[in-house]
Amino acid sequence: MSKTPVTAVFDIGKTNKKFFLFDQHLKEVYHTYTRLEAIPDEDGFPSEPVLPMRDWMLDTFKKALKFPEFEIKKLNFSGHGASFVHVDDSGEPVTPLYDYLKPFPEDLLTRFYSENEGKMTFCQQTSSPPLAMLNSGLQIYFLKYAKPDQFKKIKYCLHLPQYLSLIFTGLFVSDYTSIGCHTALWDFAKMDYHHWVRKEGIEPLLPPILPGNSIVHTKAELGSIPCGIGVHDSSGALLPYLRQEKNPFILLSTGTWAISINPFNKTPLSEAELSQDCLQFLSISGQPIKISRLFIGEEHKYQVEQMYAHWGLPLGTYKKLKFDRSIFEEVSRNTGKRIGFHYLKPQDYGLEKADKTDWDSFAEFTEAYYTFIHELTDIQVASLKLVLEGAEVNRIYVDGGFNANDIFLEMLRIKLPGKEIIPSDFPNGSALGAAMLVNMDF
Repeated sequence: MSKTPVTAVFDIGKTNKKFFLFDQHLKEVYHTYTRLEAIPDEDGFPSEPVLPMRDWMLDTFKKALKFPEFEIKKLNFSGHGASFVHVDDSGEPVTPLYDYLKPFPEDLLTRFYSENEGKMTFCQQTSSPPLAMLNSGLQIYFLKYAKPDQFKKIKYCLHLPQYLSLIFTGLFVSDYTSIGCHTALWDFAKMDYHHWVRKEGIEPLLPPILPGNSIVHTKAELGSIPCGIGVHDSSGALLPYLRQEKNPFILLSTGTWAISINPFNKTPLSEAELSQDCLQFLSISGQPIKISRLFIGEEHKYQVEQMYAHWGLPLGTYKKLKFDRSIFEEVSRNTGKRIGFHYLKPQDYGLEKADKTDWDSFAEFTEAYYTFIHELTDIQVASLKLVLEGAEVNRIYVDGGFNANDIFLEMLRIKLPGKEIIPSDFPNGSALGAAMLVNMDF
C-alpha cells in the first residue's frame, strides 16, 4: 500500500500544543494535541514549559514518522508571539520562557524610555503601543539589567516559532513575522533594527533574518526532511486568505483577542492610533501590515459568566440565541441600560462608559446579552475603522470563535453598511498558513 505524502505542522499556542498532517491538497488528515502545565519561573510567575513541550514535539514527530499510511515530506511550525527562548551555543534554554503577562519592573521601563527619546516617540518608531513584557524585545533588556548572571549565558535569543524550528534543524535563525510582532526591536521607518538594539549590544544575540518561506532541513536523525523556519501564528492565519482572495480585504481574527489585520494598509501610526492599541506587523517578506487589537474574547467570557450567575443559567445558553432584528432595535433605543466593561475601555474609542452593570435593570438574559454585544460591536467597529482608514476594503473575513456568533456578525453587518462580512471557513488557519509556506511561493 502506497503512503500518502503529507506536510506536518506543529501549531504551538499558549493553551493548546497541536500537531497536524496535511495532504497534497492541504486538507487536514490527522491531528493531535496536548496541554502542558505552566512551570513557575525563578520569581514564582508561571512560565511556558519549554522542555516538556520539546519532549512532546519530538516524541509526537518520531511516532508520526512511523505511521504506515503517511509519509512526512515537509515540516513547519507556527507559534504565539511575544515569546523568546534564550539559548546557549548548543541550543539549550538558559532561562525560562517568560510569560508575556509577567510584570515588568517599572523603574527599568521608565529608564528604558528615558534613554530612547521618550515613550510615545519610541512607540511610534517601533509601531507598537507600550505593552511591557508583550513588547518582547524588552525582555532582553530586562534580562541584561535585572538578571545579569542569566544574561551572560545567552548565545542567541530566538522567537518561539524559530526555537521550534531549531529543535528539529539545529539552525539559529530569525524571521520577519516574529520580529514585527510588537517586539519593540524594529524601526518601521528605517526598516531595520532600532538603534537601541545596537546601543545595548544585543544585536549579536539575534540570529540572521531569513524570509518566511525559506526551506532548511531537519537533522539527519529526523530524516533530513525539508523544513520551514516557523511563522508567527497571526501572520500564518493570514496566508490562506492572501492565497485565495485577489481583492483587498481585512481579516478579523477572533479568539481571546480580536486582531483586525489589513495587509493592504501600510500607513504609519499616529499617537492616537497607538493609544487605541493599533500597531504594525511585518509580512513574511518584511513589509508593514497595519493591525488593531481588542481583548474581546476575555471580555465576552467574563460578561457571559456574570449573566449566567445572575440568572442561574447553564453554560452555553448564549449559543442557542439567533439574531432577531426587533430585539436589536429595542436595545439600540434603550440607551439607559449599559454594560460596565471589565477589560475593554469604550472611552478610548470615544464611546460612552458605564462604571458597572445593573443586571437587575434587564428583564431577562436575552436583553442583557444583546445589549452587551451591541456595545461590544460598537468598540469592534471603531477598532476596525483604525485599519480601514487610508486603505478602504469592501470585504471583512471573520475567523476564530466569533465567526459562529450570529448576533455578533449581524450587528457588524448593520454597523458597517457596504462591507461584506464573511464568516471564515479556514479552521486551524495558522497551521494551514505554516503548511502553505513550505509548499508554495509567496
